[in-house]
Amino acid sequence: MKNIEERFESVGNSTTFGHIIKKYDLGTKKVLDIGCGYGEYLAKFGVGSVGITSTQSEVQYGQERNLDIRPGNAEQIDQIKFENAFDCIWANNLFEHLLSPHAFLVRLKRVSKSDGKIILGVPVVPRIVSLMRLKVFVGALASNHISFFTKETLKLTVERAGWDIECVSPFITGIGFVDSVLSCIAPHLYVVAKNNTKFHYPPKKIKEWEGEVYYKDLLSINGDGQ
Repeated sequence: MKNIEERFESVGNSTTFGHIIKKYDLGTKKVLDIGCGYGEYLAKFGVGSVGITSTQSEVQYGQERNLDIRPGNAEQIDQIKFENAFDCIWANNLFEHLLSPHAFLVRLKRVSKSDGKIILGVPVVPRIVSLMRLKVFVGALASNHISFFTKETLKLTVERAGWDIECVSPFITGIGFVDSVLSCIAPHLYVVAKNNTKFHYPPKKIKEWEGEVYYKDLLSINGDGQ
């Protein structure tokens, strides 16, 4: 129990999270926290916010703390019934664990408001590969990670799923241009993007997927399928 409380304390004392929650006014927004753990971030979001986790003990703990934590699989997020769409979707230290990051991003559109945002916190491989020798970067290559990103590939992955990038930043200082410079060497980045409701897959991609049942759901979300 003590370790759990320390997690809540750590989030409350996090300068980085403080910069994010202030800049995007998350304390007043209805946020969907995917992979929410015990609700340490969820507790800081606005009324109506919901957390999703696949771990039953986390669901139970959060509910005992009067947090709206529900059981669910992140990669099937669009199959979970919510009362309303969300202003923002938060997922920290989740993206690198997903089997299908692209499908996940597309399915988020079904639970996001038309002008909603996503904020994904992701450990990254630095552009300067020699930096990987530093202990601070070891987390990016953790043995339980199955998807790996640099700043550039993270940005492209989000864009190609129909989200308009607002920034990719470590939010270390809270000063835009300083954090932009630091993003080239930071071990953990947050990508902030807005729902692009006009997004469609390129015709060539739609043609490639023609007749493929697996992709039909993704096409329908973006208005490319019948």
